[in-house]
Amino acid sequence: MGIWDKLFGEFVDIIEWTDSSVDTMVYRFQRYGNEIKFGAKLTVRESQIAVFVSEGQIADVLGPGLYELETKNLPILSTLQHWYHGFESPFKAEVYFFNTRQFVDLKWGTKNPIMMRDKEFNMVRLRTFGTYNIRIDDPAKFITEIVGTDGHFTVDEISSQLRNLIVTRYTDILGSSDIPVLDLAGNQGQLGELLTQRIAPEFKDYGLELTKVLVENISLPPAVEEALDKRTSMGMIGNLDKYIQFGAAESMQNGSTGGGAGSAIEMGLGFAMANKMANDMNTQPAAPMPTHTTQAHPAPAPPPLPDTNWHVAIDRKAAGPFDLTELQQLAMNKQISPGTLAWIDGMEKWKSIESIAALDGLFDEDQAEPPELPKS
Repeated sequence: MGIWDKLFGEFVDIIEWTDSSVDTMVYRFQRYGNEIKFGAKLTVRESQIAVFVSEGQIADVLGPGLYELETKNLPILSTLQHWYHGFESPFKAEVYFFNTRQFVDLKWGTKNPIMMRDKEFNMVRLRTFGTYNIRIDDPAKFITEIVGTDGHFTVDEISSQLRNLIVTRYTDILGSSDIPVLDLAGNQGQLGELLTQRIAPEFKDYGLELTKVLVENISLPPAVEEALDKRTSMGMIGNLDKYIQFGAAESMQNGSTGGGAGSAIEMGLGFAMANKMANDMNTQPAAPMPTHTTQAHPAPAPPPLPDTNWHVAIDRKAAGPFDLTELQQLAMNKQISPGTLAWIDGMEKWKSIESIAALDGLFDEDQAEPPELPKS
């Protein structure tokens, strides 16, 4: 096969590269022994740059156009090849074609969440994803710093390094931006522009131009997103009382067809309403405790006892309701004492009979000592 390659190389006098891929950045033109015939035609298309490398050195850089490879058109290469007499024999050189179009929609993103401080949520972790666009800006620097002698260099060979560079600088910018988490969505465009300006000089060191960086998505961990959804839902409910009443009415209407689910909803709403009523009762002001003051004149007789029903604690169990006549009978039978706990509708909690002004006079003086309650 070696002799056929040599013969084929003698007849081929057109050097060109038509790229059928979408990710090739640099392609080295294949030629037997790297021999190029004197007077060969070189075609460099738009969005391409051809670079001649001779004896390990960059000889010439040619932009788009049609070139006839002669000594007068390749002054630097002529010097390196020592064409003092205008040789018309093949010369040896490597031709690299550089694709100068933009490589777009290259992905970048954070492998791990970024920890940052937030004024509203204290500390949060954020994930970010986006895209970026690049193009070859300086072929000589790119081949020196990155490509080397690689004859087929693709975007994938450098994308990991570029992606890590973007993520590192993005983390610095996000941490120092002091933008609240809930406002990041409205600043994604500015973050992308700031990131492009910050990193572009570092891409220049590779011979690349960073044309654009887009921040497409900033997301929170699933647990934090779920908490935010609940918070949003609570804000949309509005009046909680009306919402509970509406839910109770709807569940009662659908209870016959809802089965177990309807019963569960009714039970949950019932608990919610009961808790609300208990909270309302606890917010009512407690009745003031009676005070005993020393008076110079005898105290006036207490008003007649109101005809109401009372509950009392007998044997540490609630008993009743009893009217005043029944309470007096219980007192005579020594079933209750001044220290017995009593309660009536409207009271916040149980109190001893002796501390309730409405029950003054229920006991005689000889009944001042209460019987001992049985121990539990």
